[in-house]
Amino acid sequence: MSIWWSLHLRRDAASVPLARRLLIGTMETAGVDPDVSYDISVALTEACANAVEHGGTARGERSEAYRVTAYLDGEKCRIEVADSGPGVASAAPQTLGVRMARVDAEDGRGLCLIRALTDHVHVGARPDRAGTVVSFDKVLKWTKDPSLLTA
Repeated sequence: MSIWWSLHLRRDAASVPLARRLLIGTMETAGVDPDVSYDISVALTEACANAVEHGGTARGERSEAYRVTAYLDGEKCRIEVADSGPGVASAAPQTLGVRMARVDAEDGRGLCLIRALTDHVHVGARPDRAGTVVSFDKVLKWTKDPSLLTA
């Protein structure tokens, strides 16, 4: 079974739960194990929150949107969150998110959480224009009675 969808969302905090609910509903309907669904949905929430907070202005142009694409294909789920912000050119993608936030910091843990909850993470510049793409994969586990297959 293969399912995919893509959303073009406003860079607004209210868009984050929308993406999360759509992903959870898709995985529940497909019969993905709830624990795996939870991990992926938390990772998606963190990636969307980063896009909302940091994905705004590049080369003097303000972007009001970001894109979320989800693929459930076979035994794997892949999520991509792309924004049009200044990008990650100043840091090597493999080092992003490795450093821990200060104990008293209110943010700075998103990429660390994504790395902890998923199987593979890539953070890089958008190939077609300014911005950042955060993509991550997770191997899926299934419930015994997926609703999509019993309908």
